[in-house]
Amino acid sequence: MADKAEQAEQAGQGAQVVDEVRPMALVDASNVAHSSEGETARLENVKLVVRKLISEGYEPVVVADAALRHQIDDKEGFERRVEEGKIKQAPAGTDADYFLLSFARELDAVIVSNDLFRDRAEAFPEARERMIRFMIVEEEVVFERRNKKR
Repeated sequence: MADKAEQAEQAGQGAQVVDEVRPMALVDASNVAHSSEGETARLENVKLVVRKLISEGYEPVVVADAALRHQIDDKEGFERRVEEGKIKQAPAGTDADYFLLSFARELDAVIVSNDLFRDRAEAFPEARERMIRFMIVEEEVVFERRNKKR
């Protein structure tokens, strides 16, 4: 199998291949899955947000709390994504919000969530600046860009 440089050369792009570094975006899977009207968490919401992030140049990392596997509408699809490593599941009994915020700090990542994390504001004062809030309307995702001066 040809590597990236070989593929680029074959495509006439020469040796100018540079691995693209995409900014990381952590997806609060529980918040995103529960963002639809009704009480059932939807895996489709998570998939829509991931696709939108990729289209906007982000490297999405989906983080879920342990309870989501019991609440999600497509349990089989959810479990498959956990097994494939597409969804990172916080260990049972841990505070998934703390895990998510710590991960974002460590990786200098943005967080896609409508949770304000008010109970974590003291420990994570930068969280507000990392947030990308969202809406899902008729299977379309719209992101809100927060201005750091707000």
